[in-house]
Amino acid sequence: MDQTMDDANYSTPPQPLPSGIAVPDAGALTARVYPEPAHPYRSPFVRDAGRILHAKAFRRLAGKTQVFTRRAAESDHSRSRLTHTLEVAEIARIAAAALGLNAALAEALALVHDIGHPPFGHAGEKALNAALAVHGLGFDHNLHALRIVTSFEERYAGFRGLNLTLGVREGIVKHSRDYAAQAHPELAAYFLDQFPPLEAQLIDLADEIAYLTADFEDGLGAGILNLGHVRDAVPFFAGFYAEAERKYPVAEPRLLANETLKQMLNALNTDLMHHVASQVGAAAFEKLDEIRSAPQRIASLSTEMEEKRAQAKRYLYAHLYQSPELEAEHEHAEEVVKTLFAAWTGDPELLPADHRTRIAEEGVARTVADYIAGMTDAYIEQAWVRHNETR
Repeated sequence: MDQTMDDANYSTPPQPLPSGIAVPDAGALTARVYPEPAHPYRSPFVRDAGRILHAKAFRRLAGKTQVFTRRAAESDHSRSRLTHTLEVAEIARIAAAALGLNAALAEALALVHDIGHPPFGHAGEKALNAALAVHGLGFDHNLHALRIVTSFEERYAGFRGLNLTLGVREGIVKHSRDYAAQAHPELAAYFLDQFPPLEAQLIDLADEIAYLTADFEDGLGAGILNLGHVRDAVPFFAGFYAEAERKYPVAEPRLLANETLKQMLNALNTDLMHHVASQVGAAAFEKLDEIRSAPQRIASLSTEMEEKRAQAKRYLYAHLYQSPELEAEHEHAEEVVKTLFAAWTGDPELLPADHRTRIAEEGVARTVADYIAGMTDAYIEQAWVRHNETR
């Protein structure tokens, strides 16, 4: 299904925001830990996007679960973390450009927003967090992403990590949640007492929009969701489906569903852009500092659209994410992660040599968690098989 916004039925485009609200291509947020000369024709944030695209951790997203593991999916058309990331990047880039924000920064943040996820999606993250909790630690995919881009990636002779700009590193940390300064002194450089720029705030909404519509498509395609039941239970879906039936009376139901999801995506994106513009205009914000010190985050959907989105998401939780088919996969994921974590913390000599060298600095539990988090679904399944064969 083509869920692009190329043929969207927009009403009027949103009014561009005051230029002072956009993060400029020059300034404090373009600073790098290791200073580098400016590129003759690529802005700092464009360079960051390129570095993320070429990172090994980014490539591994192709083998990581979005909703379905390879064992659960009935076709090779279901989204991976990589394809989901590319869809988020499209939404964020277009919204930022329409609002007059820094589209390059928004795109870089979208490309990196899921780079810290472990295998098996949220089930894998939950299992890894539980395993670490026994050692007084935890797993947070945003903070793990920061460690990936500042330390784990090794592509450059002059420094470890990707040496991304401060603006992108701040967005990695803060695009989807706010961290308390007292609880995270290691994040002091990222303005924890302020909200992030609008480019970063857009990413969380772009993520929600992308996976809401995509998960309906993948769930219907896998046969876990029933089209008739979705139409009866999700008014947001039903309204657009009825319009599609009137417009294309002889079309197959699956094509009508595709048209429906495209229009849902368009409606969500359009609402996001107009509501952000409206919020900024109502508050008369003109500078980035005003966005940072606002009473709450500015990027959001309108009340009416948020209600539609929330109801559709509740349906997905009840009938897809918590379905018996996926619950079985979640249980398997938790068992794999828990068992391998225990085996490798119990005998660190089983770890690869390059990971064992980190134990002195990071400790055994964190080192093992880092090793597991970097795996694709297929890789950890292979490790699981080898572990069972040697027991």
